[in-house]
This record gives sequence, C-alpha cells and structure tokens, in this order.
Amino acid sequence: MRTRGAAMQDRTGGLFEPDVLLPGQFFSFFRKEAGFDRERRLMLAVLEDAIDCFQKYAHTNDMRGKQLFAESYEWIMSTDKRWLFSFENICQIVDMNPDYIRQGLHRWRAQRANVVPLPPSPLEEAAAAH
Repeated sequence: MRTRGAAMQDRTGGLFEPDVLLPGQFFSFFRKEAGFDRERRLMLAVLEDAIDCFQKYAHTNDMRGKQLFAESYEWIMSTDKRWLFSFENICQIVDMNPDYIRQGLHRWRAQRANVVPLPPSPLEEAAAAH
C-alpha cells in the first residue's frame, strides 16, 4: 500500500519535469518571424500579384485586362484596414509604406502613358521580313 505522499508525488511529478526542446525550437520563439514566416510570404505574394496586375494591364485595351487592372487599382488605392489582407495591412506587416507605393505606381503609370513607341529600326524590320 502506498502512502499519501507517494501518491501525491506521482500525480504532480510530470508537472514539474522539464520539457525537451531543440535549440532551434527554443530560439524560434524570440525571432520576429516565429510562426509568421509563411503568412508573411503569402502576403508578399498577394502584394506582388496586385502590383504585377496594375503594371501589366494599366494600358491595355483588352476587357479582361481592364477588369484585372480595375480590381488591382481599387485594392491598392483603398485605405480600408478592416480586412486582414487589405493593402494597408499587408504593407504594414511587411514594413512598406503604402503611400510611397501608391505614389510610385501613379508616377510609373503617368510616365508610361506619355511614352510614344519608337518605330522599328531597319534591323528589326529586316528580321521581321525573314
């Protein structure tokens, strides 16, 4: 028959025993990206896709391209912070200034709108003929 003290020790013994952790597991809790790296990369991919759609379809005449541009433009220009994947929140999480990105995209679009395409060079015309 066991004594009361032995029974109490059996029930609490596991409570005070140390957990086994690898050094990488222990130190990952102190890193900024701990448990957040995948989500941050996803947010960067969303931001990259929106900027890509903005630039790729900014001057298109295609209906689908115009729709993709309008969606990316609306998302980038929105200052709504209620949605986790809003432009403002993603920029904040990845340490980018949303207004700086917006200004850069506006400047980029204005510069591209004023560019007059150059006529093909004689070498390009000769290559196209063959």
